[in-house]
Amino acid sequence: MASLTKIIAVCNQKGGVGKTTTSINTAAALAALEKKVLLIDLDPQGNASQGLGYPTKMDQDIYTALCWDEEELTQEALVNIIQKTDLNFLKLIPCSQDLAGLEVELSGYSEKETRLSNVINKLEGVFDYIILDSPPSLSLLTINILTAADSVLIPIQCEFYALTGLAELIKIIRLVKQNFNPKLKIEGALLTMYDSRLNLAKQVVEEVQTSFTEKVFETIIPRSVKLSEAPSFGKPIILYDIMNIGAQRYLDFAKELTNNE
Repeated sequence: MASLTKIIAVCNQKGGVGKTTTSINTAAALAALEKKVLLIDLDPQGNASQGLGYPTKMDQDIYTALCWDEEELTQEALVNIIQKTDLNFLKLIPCSQDLAGLEVELSGYSEKETRLSNVINKLEGVFDYIILDSPPSLSLLTINILTAADSVLIPIQCEFYALTGLAELIKIIRLVKQNFNPKLKIEGALLTMYDSRLNLAKQVVEEVQTSFTEKVFETIIPRSVKLSEAPSFGKPIILYDIMNIGAQRYLDFAKELTNNE
């Protein structure tokens, strides 16, 4: 993949940490900064697709592309499954529940860990950022995502047991780096669902900042009703309520992310 395009996997096998919210809103905030962004929905639940206004199954989606053979997989074919969104600079490759059967589907394929890399390589230089929304599990699909990515963004919710399971994720990242993707690095941890009224939340922030040996972003995403509501309207928070604190924080985060480049 050309260095012009940065591929970020948003990953945490623990559910309910704000992973898809972070994928959608980071992609949207980067698009608001006029970066050309592609969000690929790789969670079989399809929540990122729904959150950008694609609630129903499309004729072709990322599952289709992952099953194409070498001759079928072309940039022209991929352009046909890339969908527009309400933001000019943001595009989406949606997914459906078909993706849940991918492991069985790919069992007969050679190089099954690099199927997603092959798809993304066809889009070389077309986008500034490609954001990969991952499933909440450590599966063959997750291995594909980590093999295709330049870096991993880990959302961590500001709640008790926040660091649970992180050691396992770090272990998988290291294994993928060792075996499939030597360039893979940890982009950093993003603290989400922060409630300033709770002492526990403040303690979790301190614990993550102290215990997580990799980078922790300065921006902290607050808990917000509007952030939770926005996906049901098929909109990222910056289009649903630009004045909302969640919208402002994701814009801050996008700036922090681009400033780190």
